Amino acid sequence: MRLLLIVSFLTVSLFAVSNLPWTLDDYDQAKQAFVSYQMIGQQRWLYQTTPAEGKEARGGRHSSYHISTKPPAAAWVSAALYVVTRSWDFAWRFPSFLAAVGLAFLVFRAARAFGDLPALIALAAFGLNLLSVRLATLVRTDMPLALVTFAVGLLMFEKIRSRIPWNARDRVTLFVLLTTAMFIKGPIVWAFVLPPLVLYQLRRRWRPDFPGAWSGWIPWVASFAIFCLWVIFGIRFIDGFYEDVVLNEFAGRFHEGIHRSQPLLFYIPHLLQKFAPWSLLIIGLLVAALRRTKTTAGTWSAKLSPEMFWLIAWAVGGIVVMSLIPSKRVDRIFPAIPPLCLLLAAQISAMTAAGNGTPIRRIALFAILFSAIFTGVYSAMRVIDGYRNDRDALVKFGREVRRIAAAEHLRIEVLPARDEGLLLYLQRPRFFTLNFNGELYAGDHGFDGLVVPLDEKPWDSNKSQYRLTVEKKGDSPTSYGFLAPPSHR
Repeated sequence: MRLLLIVSFLTVSLFAVSNLPWTLDDYDQAKQAFVSYQMIGQQRWLYQTTPAEGKEARGGRHSSYHISTKPPAAAWVSAALYVVTRSWDFAWRFPSFLAAVGLAFLVFRAARAFGDLPALIALAAFGLNLLSVRLATLVRTDMPLALVTFAVGLLMFEKIRSRIPWNARDRVTLFVLLTTAMFIKGPIVWAFVLPPLVLYQLRRRWRPDFPGAWSGWIPWVASFAIFCLWVIFGIRFIDGFYEDVVLNEFAGRFHEGIHRSQPLLFYIPHLLQKFAPWSLLIIGLLVAALRRTKTTAGTWSAKLSPEMFWLIAWAVGGIVVMSLIPSKRVDRIFPAIPPLCLLLAAQISAMTAAGNGTPIRRIALFAILFSAIFTGVYSAMRVIDGYRNDRDALVKFGREVRRIAAAEHLRIEVLPARDEGLLLYLQRPRFFTLNFNGELYAGDHGFDGLVVPLDEKPWDSNKSQYRLTVEKKGDSPTSYGFLAPPSHR
């Protein structure tokens, strides 16, 4: 019990602090945050836009825009939280944090079916790895999607384990979960649960003792039909929806060169590293099980229980399907992590039942200790480096500009910039395009203050004229200045 409390406390603590200081400067966080900001500011609840980046946005007086490529469910939650708390930082990050804690609870609860020690290992595996702590407070949809996807697969696992047929209540629950997943990130939920389900059902043809996991078509078709209505209305009534969402975001993922194409085995080394030591422990236990049976892999697989077969298909199936899609990024494989944790718990239980309890306990405790140190040091180094290198420089700059603007009643605008998060730091609804004619404030532009990129002409000269300047360090360093007219200086 004491070790469980320690692991739980460490998990929640690392989830909460690993991304400090909070910024919106990477992983497309600004795009996701802007969606909920637009919901509150412009009452756009079904279809939103995101600002175009940099020079892409210099076509007219106001910036161009892209249609938001993500369905709006996660942003609905953030918008509701903002209405209650009036804090965007909390509203943007709490959904991912809550989903991470909920996932940890679900993984632990499901793993209790294999015993207390396997459940503890499953909890530690989910909480103490580099992927989970990194995504736990990012303004992204990965963690909520993983929660709902895991709940779908867990529902099937419970049906297999309990041997209880599907009833109307179960199908309604599955329909709600699938619909929620569709409106978080689209049909990607299918990649993690549908191929394993097909494989399991095919296996039943050779193993009549396997209980059914198929719920029938209604939950799947009904949830997809509702999502298709959202897509159809978007194509019909929203300019640019078909190009930005259907062609570029969805279809473009399956073509080389449109998005970030990666090699076929891209995810394997990343999982081995970022899910260590648990990834190595899963492989080691598999090798030990094969050696213990002293049989061929085919015979070993024939002896697998329905529960173990489902867990293997569930964990590996999503990785295989996502590997076949040319467009890859490490965070997209995250929904495979919770079933891997459950598979590890099943392996621990099987090895303990085979009479290897003492060495397995020692190995498990060593893995917990190693992962706690490894993940803790990683998180601490990230936080220390973030504050030491002033990673939130733009956040502070935006806060100070807003303070000056409020105190002096200035109307401010932001020129198109590479950092999309700058709009949200300054709480502006869009970038503004100014036709420079040699006089910074000639004519009535409808503003008193202007935030400009200092690495572009003509703003890169005579920096003494700016009220505030800031430099963002990193891979793509940028500088900005806050320019106010003489009458307000």
